[in-house]
Formats: sequence, structure tokens, C-alpha cells
Amino acid sequence: MTQLEISKKSEKPAEKPAEQWGNGLEFLFSCISLSVGLGNIWRFPYIAFQNGGGTFVIPYLIALLVIGRPVYYLEISLGQFTGRGVVKAFDMAPLLKGVALGQVLATAASITYYSSIMALTLRFWLASFGSELPWSRCWESWGTDCHDGNAQNSSGKMSPAQLYFEREILHEVPNIDNGLSLPNWQLVACLAIAWLVIGGVLIRGIKSSGKAAYFLGVFPYVVLLILLLRAVTLPGAIDGIIYFFKPQWRELLNPLVWYAAVTQVFFSLAICFGTLITYASYNNFNRNVYNDIVIITTMDSCSSIIAGCITFGILGNLARETGNPDIGSVVKGGAGLAFISYPEAIAKFEYVPQMFAVLFFLMLFVLGIGSTVGMGSCILRVIRDQFGLRSPPIWKLASGLTVLGFSVSIVYMTPGGQFILNLVDFYGVSFTALILAIGELVAVAWIYGVNRFCEDIKFMMGIETGWYWRLCWRFITPGLMTAVLIYMLLDMSALEYKGVGYPTLAHVFGCFLATLGLIQLPGWAIYAIYKKRGHNGSFWQRIRAACKPSDTWGPANVQLDATI
Repeated sequence: MTQLEISKKSEKPAEKPAEQWGNGLEFLFSCISLSVGLGNIWRFPYIAFQNGGGTFVIPYLIALLVIGRPVYYLEISLGQFTGRGVVKAFDMAPLLKGVALGQVLATAASITYYSSIMALTLRFWLASFGSELPWSRCWESWGTDCHDGNAQNSSGKMSPAQLYFEREILHEVPNIDNGLSLPNWQLVACLAIAWLVIGGVLIRGIKSSGKAAYFLGVFPYVVLLILLLRAVTLPGAIDGIIYFFKPQWRELLNPLVWYAAVTQVFFSLAICFGTLITYASYNNFNRNVYNDIVIITTMDSCSSIIAGCITFGILGNLARETGNPDIGSVVKGGAGLAFISYPEAIAKFEYVPQMFAVLFFLMLFVLGIGSTVGMGSCILRVIRDQFGLRSPPIWKLASGLTVLGFSVSIVYMTPGGQFILNLVDFYGVSFTALILAIGELVAVAWIYGVNRFCEDIKFMMGIETGWYWRLCWRFITPGLMTAVLIYMLLDMSALEYKGVGYPTLAHVFGCFLATLGLIQLPGWAIYAIYKKRGHNGSFWQRIRAACKPSDTWGPANVQLDATI
């Protein structure tokens, strides 16, 4: 949008100003608590474990530089410029407005299973208050499946932490061929508490979450550093850390590793889900966010690496204790890896391990609040933008989201819940997020135009956009994501969880989730072209008209000087 177009827009009555952050630090710490969250501490270690440790780290760091940072900068700038949620922000290219709707659906799927992880952390947190950590030793009810730390008789057995998580917390079933079984009432109660906290923060609005972000953004680092110091001093930890950083060069040609790295960047930075656009929409119009982006993305990558060192250091210790020379097979992995490796390390603390367990699971819960509140804010902002001044009060919307989210999330609290989490994560979130991310880059860089977008940034923040960002937005970022997507589709095999396949009905449900998100692209494109049916000319001219920004596109919450 040119400066002349903005000045003309300013002659119209300004929209009712939206909420804003109390100051720049609130925005910075809110983005840190959003990006440095469960995606780093919970998801990164198990994705790295599934993809060969060091084999995964190299693609992850490359993806961070050429995809993560450029997209982060793009979304923050876009949200701040428009002052609206993700759907309204795509008024710049109505033909691809389906990208925004698909991202909102992926965010809705994410918040359901992120809240279930919060429930698990709360369950562990409560168990940490006992006189003894229940995962610190083998129990008679586990039979002979548990190893006692003696490498001579531990081969093929599982650690107390793994058995406690799978048998006492999850009551996990070996497969879901015969259904998911009934939910665990203790986990359902923890899930209810988690959603009450999420709903309570959302009801109080963006200023309340901004104040809480000071604590949400700092506290996790204190606990992480304590755990890191303990993990690296465990016997055998260095072997696990070497495994984490040492790549298997042949596996770097595996497209699935690159696919995992790219999607992990989405999760760890919270890009391509609409949450960053939402957060940035509450910024002052002229705020220079360039330094914020460098700080946030650097802290995010450091958090992931620290979490990886902790997890693989513990796995190295487990490998030595069990006499298993292959660190890659010392545990089965899966989304619950963080609930095995971290508790294992805490149980080995010589002094008051209960206190450290309480702090750690409180940290995970806090991280979950930062992530889920960002997702919930995105969903609520989309609804409020759609209704405008007729929008229901925030407390009604937040309450409705809380009830609906809790009801859906109960499925993860069943003995087969981790199977469903893995299914939803792949089909409903990771797979669709990659395709929608490509659509987002096409909308901004090719339909709206890189040069015009850079002019908007200069007008808003007064800075020139360098060639690195321009090249990434136009060529490198969408090109790499497209290549990864194509290779992944050509080499994709049936989804499994811990080496166990899914029944046909589960795959059908997964395909339905993916279709629900991706069908937004052609659906809204057809609708945008249909709305231009009154234009004279060919079908191609109607498509070109649907690519042009709508009349509502531009800064929403700033009254500009018409003399500019």
C-alpha cells in the first residue's frame, strides 16, 4: 500500500481503536512467552530424537535462518501495519484469504492438544508433592519390566520414569485398533483446571496477558539452566549430547528430516498460525520491531538447543544404565519423551528432588499458558474482527472457547490419547501448516508484492528492508518449503506412533482434518473471484481483480496526516 493510498484512507473516519500493549516490553515478553514455549521444551526434543539427533539439528538451524526469521519478520510487520487479526490482514490479497482461515483452523487444532500437555504437566506437578517422587524407583506392580540402574540386568527393560508415565499417568494401550477406551478422570480434572486458567487469562484481555508475560518469559529460563547443570553432570551424559550434535551425513538427504525441521521451526517460533500477526496488531503503529525479532528468534533457538542438551544428556545416562549402546533406541520416543527424560533427571537430584520437580512442572505449565493464550487470542481476534462493533463481549467469547476446547481435548485424556495427539499433530497441523505457509509467502511476496510490502515497512518504521529479507520472502523461503513439501509427499509412508500403525478409520479422520484446512484455499479463492462477477472483462481479469487489495486494506488503528 503506497503512502498516497494510506493518506486517502485516513480521510475516512478512523475505526474504533483496538486494545494495545501497555508498553513495548509487554509485547517483547509476550512474544517470548509465545515462541519460547512447549514447542521448544516439549516438542523439539522428541522431534529431534525421532529424526536422528544431530541429523535433525543442522536442517533445523538452516530452516531457522532462511524460513523462521524471515517469516517472523514478515508476520510481525504485517500485523503491526494492519492493526487487525490474521483474516482481516489478508485483505491485501483476497484471492488467498483461505490461507488465513486455514491457519486459524490449524491453531484451533493445536490449542486442543497443547492444553492436554498442560493437563499432563499438572498431573505430574501434583505427584511431585509426595514424600518420594513416584518415578524415582521401580514398583512391584510393574513386574520385571523395570530396570534398577544396574547395566548387567537392565537390557531390554524400561526406566521407572517411562513406566510411570505410560502405566500410571496415561494407562497407555498398545494400539487403538479396538478404540481409545474411557478417559482417565484424574487427567480430565487436570484438563479442566488448565482450561479454566487459559479462559481466565483470555477473559481479562491482552493487557492482562501482557503483564503476566514478564513472569511467563523469564521464569522458564531459571529452571532450564538448573536442569542443564544437572543433566550434563550425569554419567554418560556426554555421549547423549554428542549424539545430539553429531550428524549422520547420509540422513541429511532424507526429505522427511527436512520436513520435520521446517515444521518444528513453525512450532518453536509460532509462525504461520496467525498468533504473531494477532500479537503485533496490538502494537503502536510506528514501533521498530527489528531488534525485537532478532532477540526473540535468538532466544527461541537457544531454548531449543538447551532443551535438546538436557534431554539427550539424560538419554546418554539412561543408555549407560541400561547397557544399551544405541542412544537412539534407549526409549521408544513419541510426544511423551519430555515426560520421561526430564523427570528421570530430576529424580537423580541428590537434594530435595521434589522441590525441583515442582519447579519444573510449574515451568512447563507456565510455558503452556504462554502458548495457548496466544492461540486463543488469535481465534478470538478473528471472531471480533468479523463482527466489528457488534461483536459479543470478550468474556462470552472466551468462555465459549474454553468450554468447546475442554470438550474436544478430553479425547487426549483416554488411554489411546497419545495416538490421537500424534495423528492430529501430523494431519491437522504440521502437514497443513507447511502448505499454508507457502500460500502466505505467495500472497505477500508475489500477489501483494515485495516492493510494496517493503514500502509499507519503511512508511511504518522508517527503515529500509535489506536484500536478505527481500530474497528470502520472494525466492529462498517459499522455494525451500516447496521443495521440502514435494520430496516429503513423494517419500511419505503411513503414519505410525512408536512403531505402531493406525487403523484405516484413523487415517480417514486424519485426511479429513487436512482437507478441512486445505480446502479453504480453493474455496475462498473461488468466492473472491465470484465477488468480482460484476467486473467487465474475461475470467483472467476477474482473477486479477481478486488479487488486488480490498477497500478495507490498510492501517486500522492510526489516523494519518492527509498531507503525507
